[in-house]
Amino acid sequence: MSETRDLYDDRHIRFLEALWGVGNLSPGEPEETRRVLEGVPVEGQRALDIGCGAGGITIRLAREFGAAAVTGVDVEGPVCAETRRKVDSAGLSDRVTIVQIEPGKPWPFPDGSFELVFSKDSIVHIADKDWLAAEAFRVLVPGGWIAASDWLISHDGEPSPEMKTYLKHEDLDFGMASPERYRKALEGAGFVDLELVNRNPWYREQAKGELARLTGPERAKFDELLGAAEIDRQIATWRAMIVVLDSGEHCPHHYRGRKP
Repeated sequence: MSETRDLYDDRHIRFLEALWGVGNLSPGEPEETRRVLEGVPVEGQRALDIGCGAGGITIRLAREFGAAAVTGVDVEGPVCAETRRKVDSAGLSDRVTIVQIEPGKPWPFPDGSFELVFSKDSIVHIADKDWLAAEAFRVLVPGGWIAASDWLISHDGEPSPEMKTYLKHEDLDFGMASPERYRKALEGAGFVDLELVNRNPWYREQAKGELARLTGPERAKFDELLGAAEIDRQIATWRAMIVVLDSGEHCPHHYRGRKP
């Protein structure tokens, strides 16, 4: 989610869907979304999906979880267009709306517009976690929930040389923050009943399986989607990521909080 370039163009969307499933720009679907939302009221609710990506989860919130209305937002034109196509094909245009927003600008929704603010591995692109938490709090009704997964770094301060190497390879404008930083931002915005769950043990093994796919018999399929040189770059990124997953410095989390 960048002001100057699209990080997820059509070619990269197709690559990530080949790796993670149609409609998904992050791993573990649909099980990870089910885990994030376990115990959170969704059926009949109005939901905001931050960083709707290629639309798989946005559609699932309406179709599988029974949200009455879902608004998906993203800052990139290609992913918004892709999600709109999928929503139309799914026959859900009456319940799912996609809005392209400007980075760093207040969301174009009145206070108390939603019962649920959801995000799947997208808030990492938003560096200002205090601003994010305050906006989520503002658009929720009293009793509403923020429930999300995201990619975190295990500590505040300077990243390790290994993490810097990984972030350079990734080149996705990540604004990674620590679990403590997320907790403080959510508490500072006014959220209560906070829960944070470290998903590093799960993704550490998942990422190794993804690397095996990129370098194994499926390599030709991925080459066709992105070209051999770009897949070589992706393989280097996965190898660098696994180093910081193994050390625990890269620690994907689930988190949630309730607006009193």
